[in-house]
Amino acid sequence: MTNLKTIVLAAATIAATATTASAYNAFPFGETFEQTDQLQLDFVQADGAGTVEIYDYSNGVRGALLGSEEIRGGVNTNVKVDLGLGANSDILAVLNVNGSEVLTKDYDRR
Repeated sequence: MTNLKTIVLAAATIAATATTASAYNAFPFGETFEQTDQLQLDFVQADGAGTVEIYDYSNGVRGALLGSEEIRGGVNTNVKVDLGLGANSDILAVLNVNGSEVLTKDYDRR
């Protein structure tokens, strides 16, 4: 009976560690973006399907939603988010995966 408990505990620990180790979400490096009607991110890596949302980030405060784009789990390349008339200030990129906000990154307008 003790061996069975040990095996079950070991299996649960391995499963929990594997889930944690695979958790990786990322936006591209860089701190600036060109002011255009469309933001292009070279890549977005996500643990699951979700969205990239771009918000106005004037004075370091999250403002209006400027645009969003759906992504799939894994590495997404050339993610393009339409911003309408373009961002007139800094922006905040937000990655939502499975309904939860998992990553944010602010970009300064050039």
